[in-house]
Order: sequence, then C-alpha cells, then structure tokens
Amino acid sequence: MQYDVIIIGGGAVGLGTALQILRQQPKARVVVIEKETAVARHQTGNNSNVIHSGIYYKPGSLKARNCIHGYELLLDFCREHDIPHTLCGKVIVATEEKELPLLQNIFDRGQQNGLAGLKMLTGDQVREYEPHVAGIAGIHVPQTGIVDYRVVAEKYAEVILRQGGQIKLGEKVIDIRTSHDAVAVVTPAATYTGKLVVNCGGLYSDKLARLTTPGLNVRIIPFRGEYYKLKKEKEYLVKTLVYPVPDPNFPFLGVHFTTMPGGGVECGPNAVLAFRREGYTKTAINLPELGETLAWPGFRKIVAKYWQTGMGEMYRSWSKAAFTKALQKLMPEIREEDLEEGGAGVRAQACDRTGGLLDDFMILEEARAIHVCNAPSPAATSSLSIGETVSQLALKRL
Repeated sequence: MQYDVIIIGGGAVGLGTALQILRQQPKARVVVIEKETAVARHQTGNNSNVIHSGIYYKPGSLKARNCIHGYELLLDFCREHDIPHTLCGKVIVATEEKELPLLQNIFDRGQQNGLAGLKMLTGDQVREYEPHVAGIAGIHVPQTGIVDYRVVAEKYAEVILRQGGQIKLGEKVIDIRTSHDAVAVVTPAATYTGKLVVNCGGLYSDKLARLTTPGLNVRIIPFRGEYYKLKKEKEYLVKTLVYPVPDPNFPFLGVHFTTMPGGGVECGPNAVLAFRREGYTKTAINLPELGETLAWPGFRKIVAKYWQTGMGEMYRSWSKAAFTKALQKLMPEIREEDLEEGGAGVRAQACDRTGGLLDDFMILEEARAIHVCNAPSPAATSSLSIGETVSQLALKRL
C-alpha cells in the first residue's frame, strides 16, 4: 500500500500528529510505526502526568505557543472522550531571597503567555494553599492539572484506527530511504512507501533524522528522572502540586511534589545521565550508546561547565538521604522513612555541538521528511498542538 504520511513513533506526539492529519484530511492514508508492542511506552507513559499551563516558556517560542494551545486541545479531548483529569492547580515556591527575581520573571512570562488568574503569594499565602510547605513567596497557577497520559495516548490510537489510520506495533525502523518523489521506511517486517515521513522518535529522533540528514548538528542526551513516593500515611502533606523555582541554566523544573492520577504523591524527579537511551534503572547500560553520548562535543562542554551540578544530581540518585534533603527545602517535615521507591522516566534532551541544551521544541523540514528532533516536556500537554503544527507542514506536501 502507498501511504500519504508515514509516522515513526507511537508516543503522544506521533499519535497526536496522525490524529490531526486525519482530522484535517480524513481520506489521507496514514500509518504510525512503533517499535514497542503497545503505544506510549517511553516518555509519554513515564512522565509525571502533569497538564502544564505554559507559564515557564519564553513568549512566542514553540513551547509557549504549543503548550498553551495544546492545553486547550487536550482538555477538549479529555472531556469529549470522558478521560479522567483534574485541574488541581499548583504552587511555585521561592525559598531564598535570590530566587525572588526568577519567580517574578516566571510570573511575568505567564501573564505574557495569556494565563488568567495567576496570583503572586506571600509566604503566609503559600501556606494557605500548602500548609506544610516552607517558602518566602510563591505563585499560584490555577490552570495546572493531572491526567494519565498513557490513557490519553491509547485513546488517540483508538480514534486514529476508527478514522481509518493504521498503527503497526512491534516494528523497529532500521532505515529511511528518500528519493525526489517518494520515501521508503524499512523495518525488519516490511518496507512502507509513501509521500512523506514524519519522525516522532523521541529518544531515537536524532538517529532517525540522521538517516536522511547525516550532518544533523544535535544529539539526544538521555536524562533519567527518578521518583520516590510518599507513604500513604504522609500523603496529607501535599494538597496539589508544589514546584521550586527552576534553575534558569537547565531545561528541568527541579524536584517537586505531584499528586498522581490514580492517587498518591510523587516526589522528584532528579535529572541524571542515563547510560542508555531507554535506561530506566541505574544499572541499565548500553556501552555503544553511552560512548556516543560521552564522545559528543556538546556533552563534554556541558560536563566541563556544570560538573558540580551533575555530580550533585548523581549523588542524590544513589543517596536517599541527599534526595530527602533536596525535598526538605520545600517541605521541612519530610523524613527518609516517609519515602518509598517510585518509578523513573527518561527525558530525550537535545544538545547541540556547542554544549547548548535546547530549550525549545525543534522541528526540521526536508523535501520528504519532517523530523521532530526535540520534544521533551511539555510535549505530552502540547501533543495535539504539535500534531496540528506538523500536520499543516505535512499536508502542504500532499
């Protein structure tokens, strides 16, 4: 069969793109190829399940535009398909005087991005929202919520199939061949031919992109985020979501407290180098992949500049006491014995050759290929908007 669009990757972004193409062009022949035997098995299914508001992102950036629009599209989709979700709000907390200008900057960005109802908080007002949190100031963000993104992605897949799209599971893409008028996507099971390929490969998006763009100037660096959970008897300490003021040098939000869709409270994540791209445990190592990371000039420059921060994250990964200490900055009552082992996710973070960690989404276009090369958080929240953006680029070619 000849396809119009072949999409690689069965996470929220790949499925969101397929869904939006079929919404705009119902007769389009669309196939999604996913190497796992089910959808949403990596970033989509292993994140903190937060519906992000868009408060952090630079006004006008792809992240800001797609998060804010995607937020509305996601909520509409959840309501339409009866997917449980909660808009519980969150509090971003400053615990030191030096964080106050950064907190104000976040508030200003939120207002520039059109968020209504944001509220600057004094320390006392922070405790009105979260009685057990220590802070000298904060921001209340009413838009933030929680949803199970694996459930969302499974519903995306269901709707895609119902609208005539195809999803091929358990097929790993091993080659992409382009010509002036067609593209062929090769798996061990089959070769799929079509007019256009869209790469939403997440942790392997750069490797897939290099099959058509050998000179690609970014590499995915996998960062594992590890979580603890509050024991049941301590869940009362957290009412909604509690975040620190993030370090502006890094595209991570710091360890925080998050209520979970099925109940319970997660604490984390940290951000440590994963020794394989899908390395969800400390002992998961792929030597060739690790070697590629260590050899990348951009990564070596990050290490040279931020090695102390990296060592601190690694120490917290191995030391429950150190992880607890980081949490105590926000919530002094927390004790080691209040925490039990949680899950982990791996973030696909693009890094350029100069050592820059890309802070925005990155979409590259070629004649027969569109590569989504950097789509970490808030990509799940933004998935239908990213899908809309990519589908518009794709449909111009058909």
